[in-house]
Amino acid sequence: MLFKKLVAVEPLNLIPSAEKALFDYAAEVVMYDDMPATVEEMVARIGDADAVLISYTSRLEKDALEQCPHVKYIGMCCSLYTPESANVDILYAQSRGMTVLGVRDYGDEGVVEYVVSELVRCLHGFGTKKDGSPREPWDGVPREITGIKAGIVGLGKSGGMVADALKFFGADISYFARSEKEEAKQKGYRFLPLQQLLKESEVIVTCLNKNTVLLHAEEFAAMGDRKILFNTGLSPAWDEEPFAEWINGDNVCYCDTLIALGNEKFLTHPHVHCMGVSVGRTRQAFDRLSEKVLANIETFLKRQ
Repeated sequence: MLFKKLVAVEPLNLIPSAEKALFDYAAEVVMYDDMPATVEEMVARIGDADAVLISYTSRLEKDALEQCPHVKYIGMCCSLYTPESANVDILYAQSRGMTVLGVRDYGDEGVVEYVVSELVRCLHGFGTKKDGSPREPWDGVPREITGIKAGIVGLGKSGGMVADALKFFGADISYFARSEKEEAKQKGYRFLPLQQLLKESEVIVTCLNKNTVLLHAEEFAAMGDRKILFNTGLSPAWDEEPFAEWINGDNVCYCDTLIALGNEKFLTHPHVHCMGVSVGRTRQAFDRLSEKVLANIETFLKRQ
């Protein structure tokens, strides 16, 4: 079975061979190279399509979906963790009999490399400050990751990979998650309550789903000063007001993109390091994304 019409409503970040392969799955394929600016434009692009592909930069919600009665399949060419964090109204789509499939775990390797790279630069004092002056090592003298107390908040796929990488370099790993994980226990990772982890860890890495906020005023108070904070998620892991107060202390924060940092006013803060580049957008990540998007389409079509 083939789709009658498949529409990619925005750029999908697929490799060229994968985009070409889309034509094997539908009688008609329409692809757009920009994002729809309005709901009306989204609806017009979908039209009478029975399959829709969307990336993470646009939203496909009830107000558009209810005007697109022919849609049977929505392929998210981006991470799908929970319906609440998705840029597609999955619950409404499912109530209308539409199937929504997304992907996971395609850009985690780049995240791991980013955390290790920036932590090494911080501890050793590699590079320069924002004003161009020489950067000082975190402790005043160069230091290894060996022996550092690292706390991972959220031990999913990416959090687990970050933990494993830091453990390889000799870090002492603790983690907070919904529940203790036997595999982590076997590796010697300590399962701690969140505030205890924040207090005891010198390096904290938040690896949470989009729109998940765990760091409130009480958590920043428990964290205290002289801490290195990484946020690897697709949204801030904190409330903005207590974060703004905490970052003025003797602390430092690393985020790869503005969407992870939250407010552009922090971009110029001397204790904030935001590269403005998604570290998960690598050649290998696009290969993995493309393979999983095509596999999802095949899975759906085989069920029909």
